[in-house]
Amino acid sequence: MSLVNFEVQQPYVTPSQLLLAIEKVIPSQTITKAIISTSSVEQRQRILPTHVIVALVIAMSFWSSDSVVSVFKNLIHGLACLRIPELIRFKTPTSSSITEARQRTGASVMTRLFEMVAKPLATLLTPDAFLGGLRIMAVDGTVMDVPDTRENARVFGYPGSRPGTYPAFPKARLVFLVEAGTHLITDAFISPYRIGERKGALKLLRSIEPDMLLMWDRGLHSFKMVHAAIKQKSHILGRVPAHVKFEVVETFDDGSYKSWIAPDGQSRKKGATRIPIRVIEYVVEENGTEKVYRLITDLMDISTFPALLLAQQYHLRWEAENTLDELKVHLNGRKTPIRSKNPREVVQEIYGWLLGHYCIRATMFQSATIAGISPLRLSFTGSLRVIRRAIPQFQQNIDNSTHLNIYISWLISEILDLEIPPPQGRTNPRVVKKTRSKYKSKKRCHRNNSTPRQQLSFEIFKKVS
Repeated sequence: MSLVNFEVQQPYVTPSQLLLAIEKVIPSQTITKAIISTSSVEQRQRILPTHVIVALVIAMSFWSSDSVVSVFKNLIHGLACLRIPELIRFKTPTSSSITEARQRTGASVMTRLFEMVAKPLATLLTPDAFLGGLRIMAVDGTVMDVPDTRENARVFGYPGSRPGTYPAFPKARLVFLVEAGTHLITDAFISPYRIGERKGALKLLRSIEPDMLLMWDRGLHSFKMVHAAIKQKSHILGRVPAHVKFEVVETFDDGSYKSWIAPDGQSRKKGATRIPIRVIEYVVEENGTEKVYRLITDLMDISTFPALLLAQQYHLRWEAENTLDELKVHLNGRKTPIRSKNPREVVQEIYGWLLGHYCIRATMFQSATIAGISPLRLSFTGSLRVIRRAIPQFQQNIDNSTHLNIYISWLISEILDLEIPPPQGRTNPRVVKKTRSKYKSKKRCHRNNSTPRQQLSFEIFKKVS
C-alpha cells in the first residue's frame, strides 16, 4: 500500500469553532469581550492567537493527564478530521511555542472570563438549593502543589514541615465560594500559602447577595466574617470552635438561645459594636461517642427557621467538600495538579481549571433542569467523559444549525443517562492511609544530580583453547 502525502498547514480557527460543545456556558462572544477588556488582543496574526490559548487553558483541565501538545491535538481533533479528505494535515505547535503563547496571553484574561461567566444558576425549583427562600452558599478552601521552581517558591512559598524534613513543593492557596445545590463555583481567591483562608474568605464576600445563606466551617469563624457578611445584607450559618464561649441572653422554645459576638480589638477601634446572634447546640453520635456541634446564625425567626432544620441544613456545607473532590480528584488527577513553572501561568492555569469545572457543572445543571431532577443526581466523572467526546464531534458539524441542535440534544441525553442513586448520609473521618518511605526526603541539593554513567570494562579470566 502506497502512503498518501499530506499537505501540512498551520491550523487557523475562529473563537466559535473550538468550544462549540460548551457554547451555551461560555459563548465565544464572551471570550472575545474578555480578551478586549483586558487588552489581550494579539498585535499581529499569530499561529496561536489569544482565543486559542484561552480555549487551550480550559481544555487542559479536561485532559489533565495529557501533555500540553496532546491537549492541543485533542482540542482541534474535530476540525483536523474535516481536512483529512482534502489531504491536509494540521501542524502541531511545540510545547515551547505554547508556553511562549501562554506567557504572552497572561492571567488577566482568564480572571476576567471567570468573573463574567461564573454565577449561581439554581432556581427555587432546584432541589436542596434554597432554604426558606434563601440560596444556600458555602465557602471553603484548599491548598495545591505547584512545580518546585525558584519563581514559584518565591511567590507562593513552602508549608511548614517536621524537623529534619524539607517540604517537597511550594503550595498555592485557593478559597472558593460554591452554590451548594449545584456545586457551581461562583467566585475564587488565589493567594500564596502564607495568606490564611480567613483573609481569602473575607475577599469572597464581594459576591454575596441579600437572598443568600452563607455557611462556613469553624476554621473561618471570626467577628470580621460575621460583620462583613451581615453588612452585605446576607444571612449566615457557621460553626464555631469549642473555645469560643457565648452568654445566654434569651432562650427560645426550640432549644436555641440568643447571644452576641463581641468585636476583636482591630474592629473595635474602627467603631464596631457587638452583634446579636442565635446559638444552636446539638449532639451528633459518631462511632458510639457523642460530639457537640455549635452553630451561630442571624436568623431569629424560630417558626420559619427552627433549630432542627438549620442543624440539618448545615451539613449541606459538605457539598463544598464534594465540589473540592470533583475539582482535585476527578477533573484533575495529576500527582502535581499544576503544570506551570511560573507564578503568572500558575494563576492562569488555576482559573482555566475553575472554568473547566464550571462548564461541566453548568451543563449538568441544564440537563437536570430539563429532566426535573437535582444536578447532584448526575455523575460528574461521566459528564466529563461525555464532554471530552463531544468537543470534536461538535466541531465536525459547525456549519449546520439543524445538526447542532441535534448534537445538543444528544449531549443532554448522554448526561441524563448518568443518573446516580441519591447520596446516603455519611461522615468522612479525617484519616489517611499512606505508607512511609524508607528513603530520606528529597531536597534541593538532590535535583539535577544524577549518577554519571560508568565506563564498563571486562576482564578475561580463562581462555578457551
